[in-house]
Amino acid sequence: MTPPRTRVSRIDEMLSRAREGWVRMTPIEAWRAVAQGALLVDTRTPSQRHAQGELPGALVIDRTVLEWRLDPSSEVRIPEARPDVRVVVACRQGYSSSLAVRDLRALGIDATDIIGGVEAWSAAGLPTHHDPADERP
Repeated sequence: MTPPRTRVSRIDEMLSRAREGWVRMTPIEAWRAVAQGALLVDTRTPSQRHAQGELPGALVIDRTVLEWRLDPSSEVRIPEARPDVRVVVACRQGYSSSLAVRDLRALGIDATDIIGGVEAWSAAGLPTHHDPADERP
């Protein structure tokens, strides 16, 4: 007997399409990329960051303004947003970060995200801290 076929949700389809055309990073690869000059951007909510800890060296940018802060041609960009800088986006589990990367890449920004998000980062034994975050409103 053939097992019943599970239906793929529309958001799962969207996520799969969003991840086409670029390579996501493992937490260790992301850690190394940041050590080599990539910009680590954390889009988690304050409560998620409080529970999981802050990522060393990360800039915290709310998802609602992410594209404006990272687009080098935007008048409200952050100083670190330069065309030659790779951006690594982190979220709690690596889902919303993929949608964010899709949008950043549409703007011509060299961006990727972390497979498994900060949960995978922590599971890999990478550091977090509970000092104040570098928040960029």
